[in-house]
Order: sequence, then C-alpha cells, then structure tokens
Amino acid sequence: MSVDLVIFDCDGVLIDSESLAARVHAEALGALGYPTSAAELIRRFTGVPDREMYAVIESEWGRSLPADYDERARAALSALYARDLRPIPGVGAALDGIRHPVCVASSSAPDKLRTVLRLTGLHDRFAPNIFSASQVSRGKPAPDLFLFAAERMGVAPARCLVIEDSVAGVAAAVAAGMPVLGFTGASHCGPGHGERLTQAGAGAVFDDMRRLAPLVAERGAS
Repeated sequence: MSVDLVIFDCDGVLIDSESLAARVHAEALGALGYPTSAAELIRRFTGVPDREMYAVIESEWGRSLPADYDERARAALSALYARDLRPIPGVGAALDGIRHPVCVASSSAPDKLRTVLRLTGLHDRFAPNIFSASQVSRGKPAPDLFLFAAERMGVAPARCLVIEDSVAGVAAAVAAGMPVLGFTGASHCGPGHGERLTQAGAGAVFDDMRRLAPLVAERGAS
C-alpha cells in the first residue's frame, strides 16, 4: 500500500536535542540526590514524554520530585537550546525531496515544540500540523499520538510512514499499524541502536538524512 503522509518525530529526528536534554536532567536529578547519568536517561527514556519519565523516577526513588522541577529543568534546557541546538544535518534537503504531506508527532510539550522548531528554522515547514503527546492520554510507546496525528491529517494509519529515532517511538508506530523507518544519525545514537530499532519493528534503518527521500520514494510517498 502506498504512503500518503510522512509523520516525523522531532527530538533526534528533526533536531539533535536528546543529548542536551539528557544532560540537563542528569545534572538536575543528581543535584537532588537521584543517581543517574545522561547515558542512562537516553537509554531508558528517549522518546518517552517527560511526565511519564517523572512518574517512573518518582516510583523508583520513593519520593516526589519538587513541584517546580519541570519548570526549572525547562528553563535550563531553553538556555542550552538557545546556545547549542542544531537541526539534524540534511533535514531541510530531505524535506524538500518529499512531495507528500508531512507532520510532526512528538512526545514534547507544545511550547517546547514551538521553541525548538523555530530555533532551528523548521517550524514553518510543518505548522500547523505539529502534534504533541499532551493532546492524547498515553504517550509513546502507546499508539495514541500517531493515531491522533493520522486522524487530524485525514489519512488512514496504514497509509502513514513514521520516521523515528527511539525504540518507544518505533513501538508506537508498529502498534498504530504504521510502517516506520528508524533514524540513527543523531548524537545520542550509539553502537547497536539501529539493531534495537530493527528489533522493535523498523522496516529499515538509516543514519544520513540524504537517504530519507529515496527511502520514502521506495514506499510510494513521493
């Protein structure tokens, strides 16, 4: 079946942000006495909404995070993004090469999505078709967000193609009945990441955005 819509995750697919976010949270959590590292947070929570990461940490830790934790983490991350955030190399040209509709479906909150996409010059490529996990009951790896995006775009799930960098995101696409390509070109993707995406259900894995348009075209979407 041909593809009528390409759905992009944001962090780790459009922008190289996962390593930055993990660094901020590792430092903030460590200061509170919760022992972790950026690498551990990347391994466990890439693609998972912050609210769900917080719930897991609080359960394991046996105590609640400070009421202002999210606000302080977002402020620290915004400052880091303003200085260091970059789009994934080649993503603009990749978007130029895709002729069918595109949208974003991300675990990030709407305000963060607006900020990071504007900082990297990508916002107008997708607006207004930018969807957040805050709009659904369950985040990735549940299929809710991808199904919501497909419904809003008026496309049957089986005719959507998802571009994801996380195991949780790939699992969400598979659960939604959507074919998915795994991207491993972001700075947080270490050895073996592509194999993990394949095991989760990615139909193909690539590490260079110059390969995306041809991969999409092979599936009848351009």
